[in-house]
Amino acid sequence: MNFLKSAISPLAAVLAAGVLAAGPSSAQSNWPAPGKNITLVLPFAAGSGTDTTTRIISKDLAKALGANIVIENKPGANGSIAASFVARSEPDGYTIFVTTNTSHSANPYLLKNMTYDPIKDFTPIARTGDLPFMLVIDPKLPVNSVADLIALAKKEPGKYSYASGSSSAIVSGATFATLANIDLLHVPYKSSPPALTDVIAGRVSMMFVDVLTGLPHVKGGALKALAVTTKQRSALLPDLPSMDEAGVKGFDITSWQGYLGPANLPKDIVTKLNAEIRKVVETPSVKNELAERGMEAFSGTPESFDKFLKEQLVVWEKLIRDAKIEKQ
Repeated sequence: MNFLKSAISPLAAVLAAGVLAAGPSSAQSNWPAPGKNITLVLPFAAGSGTDTTTRIISKDLAKALGANIVIENKPGANGSIAASFVARSEPDGYTIFVTTNTSHSANPYLLKNMTYDPIKDFTPIARTGDLPFMLVIDPKLPVNSVADLIALAKKEPGKYSYASGSSSAIVSGATFATLANIDLLHVPYKSSPPALTDVIAGRVSMMFVDVLTGLPHVKGGALKALAVTTKQRSALLPDLPSMDEAGVKGFDITSWQGYLGPANLPKDIVTKLNAEIRKVVETPSVKNELAERGMEAFSGTPESFDKFLKEQLVVWEKLIRDAKIEKQ
């Protein structure tokens, strides 16, 4: 009897372990559960480029997943508030971070006190594309080109300012000042929309802003665009020179976008999300709608996104070092 008991106990333990191991997997295979919301957390305010593109993608993504998607904007601290919130969330697939290079490429080299690790605290799901930036100015400034702006800034050092609503804008402004050898005052904001408001009102001289957020104001005459930040001209704005072409040699900055979950997000959820995000992003109607707003939409595997994230840390470390930006 004792022999039987001792023989059965290990077997029971193995079976029990198997049931325990199967439990989460079974639950995950039913993800997303009927009636449960998926929250997409954004590090920028409503009306920002990331907000707009996420809302476009989320409409089709919600249909594909058969779930209700809620967008939660948590701007502030260069995206750290949103990033930390997601990093501390349960890895159950119901809290997903839609972010850019601000939180995951630049912040480690801009902030003295990081409240999250951009690699260890997250699970890469899918990259969704690139969003170029452009230099816009208060149209009342007496300039029509980047060269004119540099000449004006050199004539009156320290008089002119640039706003920022993201790390991309911070680094772009500092890079411009360094490469052009001009003295500009930096005026930081929580997100791009309020920063743009002050440039339009003439309280700040200029700003580097994503094309999606800035273009409507340029078309409406509230802002004047001088150049794009990418190495080559943008297909959306073929008449606008690149910063490099406009005389600021070596200037090449692009903002990327992607979806990440908290660390230890189950692989089957990652696989399902990645597959559906890629289908949505590669749908011609969605791709065209994003392109009309200045975003080059494309995607890839979680593994390629993970590799890209690590490479971008190296790229942005150099950009920030070369721009001589000190950690805050």
